[in-house]
Amino acid sequence: MAVALGGLLFSGCGFKSAAPETYQVKLEVWGILDSDAYAGIFSEYKMTNPYVIEINYRKLPIETYKEDLLNALAAGNGPDIFMIRNAWRGAFEDKVVPAPDYLLTEKQYRDVFVDVVAEDFVKDGKIYAAPLSVDSLALYYNKDLFNAAGIARPPATWEELLGDVRKLSRINQFGVIDQSAIALGTAQNINRSTDVLQALMLQMGSDIGQTKEGRVEFSDEKSRKALEFYTQFANISSSFYSWNPRLHYSIDAFYENTLAMMINYSWKYAEIKQKNAKLNFATASLPQFSGTTAVNFPNYFGFAVAKNKVAEPDPAAQAGAVKLDPEKQNYLRIHEAWQLINYMTLPHPDNTVTLQNGIAGTTKSFPLSFDPTKRYLERANQPAARRDLIEWQKQDVVLSPFATGNLIARNWYQGNPEAMDTIFAEMIDSVNNKEQNAYEALTAAVKRANLVGR
Repeated sequence: MAVALGGLLFSGCGFKSAAPETYQVKLEVWGILDSDAYAGIFSEYKMTNPYVIEINYRKLPIETYKEDLLNALAAGNGPDIFMIRNAWRGAFEDKVVPAPDYLLTEKQYRDVFVDVVAEDFVKDGKIYAAPLSVDSLALYYNKDLFNAAGIARPPATWEELLGDVRKLSRINQFGVIDQSAIALGTAQNINRSTDVLQALMLQMGSDIGQTKEGRVEFSDEKSRKALEFYTQFANISSSFYSWNPRLHYSIDAFYENTLAMMINYSWKYAEIKQKNAKLNFATASLPQFSGTTAVNFPNYFGFAVAKNKVAEPDPAAQAGAVKLDPEKQNYLRIHEAWQLINYMTLPHPDNTVTLQNGIAGTTKSFPLSFDPTKRYLERANQPAARRDLIEWQKQDVVLSPFATGNLIARNWYQGNPEAMDTIFAEMIDSVNNKEQNAYEALTAAVKRANLVGR
């Protein structure tokens, strides 16, 4: 980021201006999506905001994104704005700067986004990131296999799903599963298996989370029932046996037409279509337990602003321009970075955006030709984080279950989500391998979870 400045006087730590209060900021944004998703959004903002002259976007591979980002931030050569997963807030709290209150208040934030966003990104009244999209789990089902089994509609409850398992599973005389009703029960060959288990635990009313003393806890009775419910589908002695570790990976089995149902996020829809364009499938809301409060589980990214960044000289700065000291330069960088995030993620009544001069504090409204968030969601085919746009997506054949699922999404603070994924997967494996019963596996997992950091 570079800042060029004209016509300024400084008084102490504050700013005192002599007209015109002009400056120029360049911003760098890092993410995991192709730049096509932001086509038109950044270019319109540059034309709208006279203080931002350049926005460079860099896509990084998701496999190494977190590591690459942390290394760059530690070296001081990271981006100004970057995407962080909703479970990463703890790992990035000391590396990002929360939204300034004068640009975004907690009340505004909670009114705009679904509840889980504040649950994930707000701490002690500070807003650490803002999302363009939230994704939650939904049921993928093969319509041809449902039709052949005489099932008219996807199950709305887990009780209905259990009834459908008997109709959809095909196990031959040698005990081999030729057709699976649903990919549940194991860890390693089911995409997002640990997320599904956590959703079940939350649906059953588990106390999963942190105690007042800061310890991770999920070994209560309801967590045990959730783990037993999940693993029964991989238990050959169970009436609902439908899956085992020898079957193809869940995504592959589904597009190969040998799996009737799986639970996943919206981003897998395009992948399945690409692998088998002729597959007749659809999506439906995540099943719930009858008589209980509806709950879903989220996995998504929000935009955050780096706390510090090594200042770079601006080759385009005019000769003789007043140079800012690093503190004031960083202030303007943060100010403009959060203004860009607000432009991308918040609604803009009357199709106008109000921008604030980072020096004088004066504001001015500019007309917009489109809603940036809506443009992004249309291009990226993702479910909305904003409440008003969920109403719009309720009519979308594909995205509706994911968007409405966002309204009931809940999460818990995991501290180290990658380590937690491993712990949950190995907990499932230990039950599948009959090394431990559900209670023993949960108890051992809780002990490990409290050793990996909170």
